[in-house]
Amino acid sequence: MMSSEVPNVRLRAMEPEDLDFLYNMENDREVWQVGVTNVPYSRFLLHEYMSSASGDIFTDKQLRLMIDVDGQCVGICDLVNFSPRHQRAEVGIVVKKNCRRHGYATEALHQLTNYALHVLNLHQIYAVVACANNDAVRLFRRCGFSQETPLRGWLIDGKQASDALLMQFFFHN
Repeated sequence: MMSSEVPNVRLRAMEPEDLDFLYNMENDREVWQVGVTNVPYSRFLLHEYMSSASGDIFTDKQLRLMIDVDGQCVGICDLVNFSPRHQRAEVGIVVKKNCRRHGYATEALHQLTNYALHVLNLHQIYAVVACANNDAVRLFRRCGFSQETPLRGWLIDGKQASDALLMQFFFHN
């Protein structure tokens, strides 16, 4: 997968200084509508999560990386539901609202994909994307994800169910 080479985008480990950014992103109700979170997180709980995370995906079965542009955190990308046996992981990505449409998510996803292939030696990565989240569907398609499997009634916002797509990126067929 080729990098789109948006300048100065890099993925980095979480730092203690990221607590406020993480708190704001995790508690943004707009983000809840496109993800799996539906409860607020306290600073204490997020601090505990940051303190307890080993940074080793084989231990934690997940990896959270911050999307950094010129020293400023603009988003978060995750590999979760990591399965070493089946060589796959689920991808999650979010960029704060005022930093969208600059290519940061595309470049971060390219870098994450390269990491998954060359460092973790995964067979595939996948994302579950709300059908109504057109921007995310376009992002994953643009980055080479395909094999769109419909998941009827997969996401529930507390009131109604909505459909999602399982989008996959295979490294080796």
